[in-house]
Amino acid sequence: MLISRATTFSTSSKTAVYTSDKEDRELLSRVDDAVRLSSLRHSPTFLGFLNEREQYIIKEYFSNSECNLSFFGGYDGSKRNIAAFSEYELDPRDYPLKGVYFKFRKTDKLSHRDFLGALMGLGIERSSVGDIVINEGQAVCFVKSELYDYIVSQILKIGRVGVRIVKADECSLIFEDNIEELSVIVSSMRLDAVAAALTGLSRAKTAQLILSGSVAVNYLEAKNVSCILKENDILSIRKCGKFVIKKQSGLTKKGRLKIIIEHYR
Repeated sequence: MLISRATTFSTSSKTAVYTSDKEDRELLSRVDDAVRLSSLRHSPTFLGFLNEREQYIIKEYFSNSECNLSFFGGYDGSKRNIAAFSEYELDPRDYPLKGVYFKFRKTDKLSHRDFLGALMGLGIERSSVGDIVINEGQAVCFVKSELYDYIVSQILKIGRVGVRIVKADECSLIFEDNIEELSVIVSSMRLDAVAAALTGLSRAKTAQLILSGSVAVNYLEAKNVSCILKENDILSIRKCGKFVIKKQSGLTKKGRLKIIIEHYR
């Protein structure tokens, strides 16, 4: 069962993305190849599953007047997604992915690592596995379509826990992000000021945290404590989670900034 719709992007000019990271350059080369192939064949091409950083890089880089970019991972709000390049908008059913649905005893506690380890143990690459969503006594692993029958034929246990692979309509999984909206007051939109407000640390300790490589902005490591954050920037702080800068909501009487931030825990 595929849930909700894909997220689609379409722009009219290519944005330059400069990166010295070899893996990033290889990813963008694959994007160019996928766009060309889609145009030549007049049919969709796909890349993925991609993590959030890879998706961000592609969105910043990609644009083509004759080709749409869209992402889908099996349900609305999925983190790991397949990227699609197409001349027309795709339906979720067009994406080459399937959900493998499991049931097990509610008294058995299984983790994301348990399911991922079982799939890796079958020789499946990480890029072929999307989100793994676990509720009490049930779970789903989104995988590339061509792997579905192989997985179904091989998995009887996850770790030491017996599991049953069932149809999607036999599960009632809840797909929800744990999102908290925060109203934060800061002296400026500098990275160290915002991170200090979110962590409760002093500016000096926050600077140490940033310089240690524990903070990323838009999925790229950020070591410039004075860089200025803007609306829709994504701030990741190790052991604290992910934060999205939604908007500035005015000034306090003392002239400090009030900002609204979403915290993904």
